[in-house]
Amino acid sequence: MATPIGGLAVSDPEKIMASLRQTFASGRTRDVDWRLGQLAAIERLLTDREGEIAKALAEDLGRSASEAWLGDIASTAGEAAYARKHLKKWMKRRRVKLPLNQLPGRGWVQYEPLGVVLVIGPWNYPVYLTLGPLIAAVAAGNCAVVKPSELAPATSELLARLIPEYLDTSAIAVVEGDGLVTQDLLALGFDHALFTGGTEIGKKIMAGAAATLTPVTLELGGKSPVIVAADADLDVAARRIAWVKMLNSGQTCIAPDYVLAHRDVADRLVEKIVAAIREFRAAEEDPALRIVNRRQFDRLADYISTTTGSVVTGGRTDAQRLTIEPTVIRDPEPTDAVMTDEIFGPILPVLTAESISEAVAFVNARSKPLAMYAFTSSKSLGQQLIDSIPAGGAVVNHIAMHCLVPALPFGGVGDSGIGDYHGQWGFERLSHRKAVLAKTAKPDIKLIYPPYSPRDLAIMRKLF
Repeated sequence: MATPIGGLAVSDPEKIMASLRQTFASGRTRDVDWRLGQLAAIERLLTDREGEIAKALAEDLGRSASEAWLGDIASTAGEAAYARKHLKKWMKRRRVKLPLNQLPGRGWVQYEPLGVVLVIGPWNYPVYLTLGPLIAAVAAGNCAVVKPSELAPATSELLARLIPEYLDTSAIAVVEGDGLVTQDLLALGFDHALFTGGTEIGKKIMAGAAATLTPVTLELGGKSPVIVAADADLDVAARRIAWVKMLNSGQTCIAPDYVLAHRDVADRLVEKIVAAIREFRAAEEDPALRIVNRRQFDRLADYISTTTGSVVTGGRTDAQRLTIEPTVIRDPEPTDAVMTDEIFGPILPVLTAESISEAVAFVNARSKPLAMYAFTSSKSLGQQLIDSIPAGGAVVNHIAMHCLVPALPFGGVGDSGIGDYHGQWGFERLSHRKAVLAKTAKPDIKLIYPPYSPRDLAIMRKLF
């Protein structure tokens, strides 16, 4: 399915691309008022249709209205509002100081839109992680094709209906479909593709984009660790770890994947995490959490049934309802599947670390994570952990909150991603930074032209 282009239903990706190319060539999307108008329209979409969005997210993911607002609606609206507020400043030329040998003259960097951008959204936060990249695309003055995830069908259908109602249909199109549709789109040759999803699919996106030399931003996943030092506030750590771990049933790319707790506090931390989970789920008739589909459910249930660690809370699964209780596993072997694969579900392994240096070595022996979390009362130890562990981002004494700060870049490193976006970083990611040097016709120094005398070369060596 595709949105209307110029009022006509179009299902042919090549026709969609041709129409968007024509719109971009007109120069209309470069105008600051067009960009601001599209950003304001995204904000209106989120405000006007909050109820419909929450309903679709509940149907796809079993998510509560409050989590829908926090995880998809408020976060997206915040990104759009931030971009709208700062866009004019971002668009300004940036003057650079010229070396003496280039005077007289002026140099600057100006930001130009790339053209037509492809946004490939995921299923776990199908509004935030689809409209968020679109915000960056329109802020930078691009046209865009949006491909929502087919694994969140109700939300995909809703976006395909709402985006044309609120945004410029001659510049922004929605195409629904599966991975084959994504590969067909990539074959058209976009000016940039931004994908959010798993590492294995990210490799396929990169391979598909390579044929047309389409640059990519890949927001992937990874096993984001939590290191809890002996001096940490354990009550705060337990609450924050448990809260974010259970958001969206643990199906969050920056959720805490596992905990490395110092031996002096490991037992108490586990007790407090278990207590926090029970407190947070006390008002629910069923403490279990909904998993997106059977394939993901089976994978997660297998992690629980095959672990060598001790299940200290939870562990029960319901295949018919696709639900899993929030589960804490104590000290599984590093070779367990739950410790080698990204969990992406409501399962939390907690390992005992003899020392902080051992915890750091454990993390660094694995692929670089999307995020690293540290709980400590020591600023110096917090900075030491930030500096010692390569990761896409880092948070001290909280979990995942860096993602909600538009002024901070968000992205991975290594297997957890390529490139970053959010706020000005997203604007720049989806812009071309054009280097400009403007010279005067006079003076026109003759010695730089051949033939060169020994004196000319001696002067040029000093100048250049």
